[in-house]
Amino acid sequence: MLYEEARVYLDHVSKYGSVLGLDSIKSLLGELGNPQKDLKFIHIAGTNGKGSILAGLSGILQQAGYRTGRYCSPTVMGYMERFQVDGQWMAEDELAPFVSQVKEAAEKVEEKTNLTVTVFEMETAIAFLYFREKQCDYVVLEAGMGGLLDATNVIDTTVLSIFASISMDHIGVLGNTLEEIAENKAGIIKPSCQAVVTAPQKPSVIRILQEKTEECGCQIRIAHPEKAKVKRELMDGQIFSYEEYEDIHLNLIGRYQIDNAVTVLEAVKALNENGAVIPEDAVRAGFAKVIWQGRFQVLEREPLMIADGAHNQDAALRLAENVRTYLAGRRIIGVMGVFKDKEYRKMAEIMAPYLTKVYTIDLPNRERSLAKEELCKVLEENGVQAEPAEGIREALTAAKADCKRDEVVLSFGSLSYLGDVIRICRKRK
Repeated sequence: MLYEEARVYLDHVSKYGSVLGLDSIKSLLGELGNPQKDLKFIHIAGTNGKGSILAGLSGILQQAGYRTGRYCSPTVMGYMERFQVDGQWMAEDELAPFVSQVKEAAEKVEEKTNLTVTVFEMETAIAFLYFREKQCDYVVLEAGMGGLLDATNVIDTTVLSIFASISMDHIGVLGNTLEEIAENKAGIIKPSCQAVVTAPQKPSVIRILQEKTEECGCQIRIAHPEKAKVKRELMDGQIFSYEEYEDIHLNLIGRYQIDNAVTVLEAVKALNENGAVIPEDAVRAGFAKVIWQGRFQVLEREPLMIADGAHNQDAALRLAENVRTYLAGRRIIGVMGVFKDKEYRKMAEIMAPYLTKVYTIDLPNRERSLAKEELCKVLEENGVQAEPAEGIREALTAAKADCKRDEVVLSFGSLSYLGDVIRICRKRK
């Protein structure tokens, strides 16, 4: 099997969708010799901020000398981005042997149990095999959906569970209330955990996380970004201090990234308290070098073009905060595409005060995409001039043509098309 054949096979399996539950992944990994049991995991769940926390912490661990695997989904820049060791993507010629191995195991599972193995379960198994082969010291693992029944939750060697901000998302799948969603995500807390770390949460969510932590016999650390002192906020990063960490340069933009960074610092403290050795210079180097694509990312300077994967209500609120902080008083031309199962009406309402005009697009996944014409109507209901564009490139070209001096092009609404936005802008440089 070659790389192209491996991708064709995985794309074929992906048509069958995803199913929450652990029976299939347990059977699959059993056929593969349970590679996950030879690894130590840092498991991250939450609604917004998981990726930034993953990028920050894995970069710091790498700087501290630990071989660090990272597994995340969805990806922005390419398929192989989901499998990384020390910041390097798995090479394309490495994928096919793992796919062949997992394909054979999946066929045995289906033959023995009649269980269908989903593409996410296959990819998770591939990641575990890859990280074991690379002899990773730590694997920083992002939950796909929720926590309790997500395929990544098959692991039982978690040393640290981390929670990014938890808000309403995947309503009806993970639960119908914030508390039900939090209960689901709290499922990643295991008796093996040395500690649990959480970003700031609503009191009801904190209570749920504390109860689960006590049940599993571990300690919880709550990040307190209100104690952070932000000393500089510019488009090339920010400088902040938090408790004993002074004048940290963070190579990510946005006040909410301070929340994520403080959560990472609490995770570093928890790891140090439990036997890891992560010196301050590794923390500084990790934060200074961290990159997370599509999170209020500056792509071009003239005119200023920014990409942000704000894809739900909470993320839109944070994007609006960034607009007020960094783009106050500037006219903004938007490019927007959204999934129809997201809170697009709330997102339009939140961002409307800052937008002069928006070019709407259909997303690459047409089945899930809200039609660009329908998105235009929603924006116009909120007082924003909107126009459907033929495609992403056409939308960016039109938005850029509309820009006058000191104006901004802002692409947002879904992470799924931002990779194309970034590639288009890079080719123009």
